[in-house]
Amino acid sequence: MSPRPNRLIPMLKSLLATLLVILPSTLAAQNAKPATAAVATPPQVLLHTSQGDITLELYPDKAPKSVANFLQYVRDGFYDGTVLHRVISGYLVQGGLYTRDLQPKRTRPAVASEADNGLSNLRGTVAVARGADPNSGTSQFFFNLVDNRRLDFVGNQSGLTWGYTVFGKVIAGMDVVDKIAALPTRALGPFAGDVPNPLVVILSAHVIGEQAPAAASSSHTASDKVPAPAPPVARHGKKATRHHH
Repeated sequence: MSPRPNRLIPMLKSLLATLLVILPSTLAAQNAKPATAAVATPPQVLLHTSQGDITLELYPDKAPKSVANFLQYVRDGFYDGTVLHRVISGYLVQGGLYTRDLQPKRTRPAVASEADNGLSNLRGTVAVARGADPNSGTSQFFFNLVDNRRLDFVGNQSGLTWGYTVFGKVIAGMDVVDKIAALPTRALGPFAGDVPNPLVVILSAHVIGEQAPAAASSSHTASDKVPAPAPPVARHGKKATRHHH
């Protein structure tokens, strides 16, 4: 008999061994892909208020400038000691600028509107508050208590049609937001109405998974030019909601 079959046996064994090495490596690489994708989780922020805790999840993919702006304020400790100064039941809760004595804090430059990102001002979402100029948003934000679709982007013709940038949502503590919305309101300081009684204070704000920021310096409470209140709609009472889409 020819010795050829005997020579094939070592070759087959070698080939089999090579395949056994390659296959586990390939499978391991395939299994590793989902784990890599799962690492990119959206940032979350915990607002510890005098009425309870509110946890936000942000949308850096849809509103990168607005999210980066908000996170910088959080990391700077800017929101610590500020109040949720504007409450309109069935509409919104707004804050992010005023101290306990309703003095505005100095803010960084405004960010460009991203209201055309396809996100709607639905109940539980968080959006950038601003003045008449769509690109005037700074530190202020508001919680939508209901589906406020009239605040959505419909076109870039004017400040009215630009709408308001949604950049996150409440994922825990919406009951706290509703409790704040149910508080009685009054006129106080520079505001003709809608200030909750008692005042709702953001005791601290920090990015979950990061070290809490140091206390913000009290020297930042002064402002050479008082920033506009930047409400999503006109300031004076619930009837003002009719003035916008």
